[in-house]
Amino acid sequence: MSNTTLTADIIAKEAVMILDNNLVMAKQVFRGYENDFDKKVNGYNIGETLSIRKPTDFTVRNGSTMTAQDVIEGKTSITVDKFKGVDFKFTTQDLTLRIEDLSERVIKPAMVQLANQIDRDLMALYASVPNWVGTAGQTIDSYKDFAVGPQRLDEYAVPTDGRSAVLSPADHWGLLGSQTALYIQDAAKGAYRQGSLGMIGGVDTYMSQNVPTHITGSDLSGTVNQSVTTSTIDYATVKDSMQQTITVASLNLNPGDVFTIANVNGVNPVSKADLGFAKQFTCVSYSANTLVFYPAMIWTGAFQNVAVASGTTDLNTAAITAVGTASTGYRQNMMFTEKAFALVSVPLVSPPGAVDVSRRTYKGTSVRVIPVYDGINDVSAWRLDMLYGTKAIDPRQALRVSGSA
Repeated sequence: MSNTTLTADIIAKEAVMILDNNLVMAKQVFRGYENDFDKKVNGYNIGETLSIRKPTDFTVRNGSTMTAQDVIEGKTSITVDKFKGVDFKFTTQDLTLRIEDLSERVIKPAMVQLANQIDRDLMALYASVPNWVGTAGQTIDSYKDFAVGPQRLDEYAVPTDGRSAVLSPADHWGLLGSQTALYIQDAAKGAYRQGSLGMIGGVDTYMSQNVPTHITGSDLSGTVNQSVTTSTIDYATVKDSMQQTITVASLNLNPGDVFTIANVNGVNPVSKADLGFAKQFTCVSYSANTLVFYPAMIWTGAFQNVAVASGTTDLNTAAITAVGTASTGYRQNMMFTEKAFALVSVPLVSPPGAVDVSRRTYKGTSVRVIPVYDGINDVSAWRLDMLYGTKAIDPRQALRVSGSA
């Protein structure tokens, strides 16, 4: 096959396919909002932020008397605010190579870096997830350790279809070792030969070196230091952020810390029945004894998400206990459905004055390639750009998972 002078369009086409092939987390999250960014409202593009409606909820009537309920819809948004790219140089001689040669030498290493950055940005959304099962710091090295994840998703009535898990290398290989001991021919074969876990307990399981480490705050035990009662929060007032602010004592949390409050349990989101285990929350911010956390506690009504112990009418002085040991790092494996997180990649404009610009989209992922020629040194500098946004759309459909439950 004779060599062909490579153009921006050829390089962009190759780059976006390699990028997609190296994504892990990005392939498991919701990608349907790209089309909404292409739509126009009153003749104009919607801009960099898209508003998304949250699902509403209702209670079941008892008896024949009609009781109309208000339809209360919250909203969230996703902003396309991450401008990332990789830049490289080619000589004229490089550009007369076959695309296969150039792809292996230059394009693939560049796209691996960009794919890992996208996955890191998505994995960083763990801080929005309030549910954490297992023992922080323990390796997942048995099916029992892994199974606490889908169990908790079931308890919170999370849909069973489209569940995924992304594990750190240590947890992936720890679980892999347990799979080879199973008398399940296909699972054991995949574990031994390809290092693949595949579908476990209805969860499509992947490994990524981009699983982040969360560092806990310096003081994980404290108390509520104000009156917190059933009338404290009304869903209509927090329906968009679902955040609550309280005053606390003897506590110092980092954003992303998961904690419980004494006498506060989780509830089944459909039946509102007490689940018998502590409700978990995640710290959004902490400063000077002021704690902002997600989700807000809704004690009654269609959006009830907590059950308090019998006889408890005020949480003042209730103990707060965070997961883990103070000032310690823990890997944040995640298990989720695609509706928990979203990734939006939008095509960048072709800048006025730029020559030979190429924009390519593959499976929803868009890249732009622009060459800049240095005639003195006969070198072409190439910039490859992406514009995208990530968001935890519904953290209720996700959890963090560690071993030794």
